[in-house]
Amino acid sequence: MRVGVSLFTQNHGDWDRFEGRSDGVGPFATDPATYDDELALAEQIEPLGYDSIWAVEHHFSPLNLTPSPLLFLANLAGRTRRVDIGTMVIVLPWHDPLRVAEEIAMVDNLLQGRRLFVGLGRGAARREFDPRRIPMGESRARFLEGLEILRGALTEERFSYEGEHYSIAETSLRPRPRSADLTERFMVAGNSAETLEIAGREGLGLLLLNHKPWEDYGDEVGRYNAVRAQHGFPPGQPTVVVNAVCAATEDEAWSDLLRYFGEMKDGTNRHYEWDEPTHFLEATGYEHYAQAAERRLGSTPEQLARESALTQVWGTPEQCAERLSFIQRMTGAREFVIVFKYGTMPYAVAERSLQLFAEGALPALHAFDPAPAAAARSTS
Repeated sequence: MRVGVSLFTQNHGDWDRFEGRSDGVGPFATDPATYDDELALAEQIEPLGYDSIWAVEHHFSPLNLTPSPLLFLANLAGRTRRVDIGTMVIVLPWHDPLRVAEEIAMVDNLLQGRRLFVGLGRGAARREFDPRRIPMGESRARFLEGLEILRGALTEERFSYEGEHYSIAETSLRPRPRSADLTERFMVAGNSAETLEIAGREGLGLLLLNHKPWEDYGDEVGRYNAVRAQHGFPPGQPTVVVNAVCAATEDEAWSDLLRYFGEMKDGTNRHYEWDEPTHFLEATGYEHYAQAAERRLGSTPEQLARESALTQVWGTPEQCAERLSFIQRMTGAREFVIVFKYGTMPYAVAERSLQLFAEGALPALHAFDPAPAAAARSTS
């Protein structure tokens, strides 16, 4: 099966200064230094044998410093010759969808036959909606309209659109995409029953960002494929994202994972304001997030970090391969996307993890048959 790497460009050590909790002289990295580390790590992904490079989109906080995943990935595409690239995700309601379609088509041409996987989402942080003057409650409608526009613009020579939020006079997208199957590689990040329904109904691929025990995902993938079948689409296999630490011993790997993934969860909590669930209820379509935020209120940060870390991947290369094989059997994943650097993890720790994994775990995973999950097979 395929294994890719996602670059998160996190500057977690800057959160206290960013929120005004320090005098600004503490030990935190600058944003350029964060980029230098990520680019140095990126240079090794293709030579080590990984199959793809991915990037996320976030704005206005230290959680992630990649406001344009396609721009970031276009740079990395120019530094490589073999790997595919993917977005996880482009948040469609934040952008003019016609402009997004143009950028997708351009990157697809620059890849010269390599594949672009387009992960799409609708966003969930008010700090990213409010500065754009876009109500969070409109995100689902904007996402669905934006999806129609992307598909039309990328597949039709002449295209126009009239909807509630977007009106586009007849036009033609140039450059035309190089790949005839580009829109078939669209996927959506699935975090709720509503998203699974949309993904299945629209024939989108599924990007799983793990938020619960892996044993629970088999049934969800089965329900997703049942919806796909109802709308005439064949069964799909998800792309699964995990954070990992690969080290010489299991204890060393677990210690690093607990520390740095705990920091990542802390940054996520701050960015999305999980400690204040009321605002999710005020935005249509975010009831799932409000419920999730309510559940978090009864747990300490340490408990949340440990619970979330247990669903990630850690250990020696052999143990990492075993854990990922288990996750594949639970979810039917067709590809893994692994995050090796997060929180305040030093570059040396991430580099060692990336290299050890490539030496000891990657060959076994490349030889692994990515069969559909049992639950998914039962609905096909």
